[in-house]
Parts: sequence; structure tokens; C-alpha cells
Amino acid sequence: MENVQVFRVTVRGRFVDLSPEARASLAREVDHHDIFKSAFTPEGTFTYDDKILFFNLRYEIRTSDGEDAARDVGRREAERFLRTLGYGHSDLKVTASNSSDIWRDHPSSG
Repeated sequence: MENVQVFRVTVRGRFVDLSPEARASLAREVDHHDIFKSAFTPEGTFTYDDKILFFNLRYEIRTSDGEDAARDVGRREAERFLRTLGYGHSDLKVTASNSSDIWRDHPSSG
């Protein structure tokens, strides 16, 4: 039986070369993409602020192939998402945390 692990993957980047239409769309929707209201989800959660300079995508990725594989999946998903919506981007940085490590390292309250 494979040992499937759950990773929280965050992809951060900078918007570049946004069309006027893309910028206007992002500005209209900014309230729905607040980082403080976001979660890690299998389909990804997209956040950015009203300056529309930087963004985050948060993924919950399940894999038995380890942290590097989770980061690779997160990067590919983020690039596909951004390309599909026509959002130019640069400086992608990908981090991953194993959720079981988070719980293992957190002392239980008692």
C-alpha cells in the first residue's frame, strides 16, 4: 500500500503584461480573492491584493512521491491556471509543507 501524504503547496508570483481587460477583471473580483479568506484546496485557491502586483495560489496535493513531486504538481497547476486565464506572470516561487509534519510538530492542547 502506498504511503500517500498531503502537502500544502503555495505558488507565489508577480503579475506581468496584464491586458487592460485582465487587470479590470482582477480589480472587479479582488474582494473574492483575499488571502485571509483562502484555504488550501485540490483545485487551488487564487489570492491577490488590490494593487494587482503579486498573487498566491494554494493547493492541497496528495502524493506518495514526496515533497519535490508535490511542488512540481503545484507549479504545473499554477502555470496552467494562469495561462488559461491569460494572466502574464514571472518569478514563480513554490513551497510545500507536509500536513502530517504540521500536526506532528504541533503540541496538542490538553
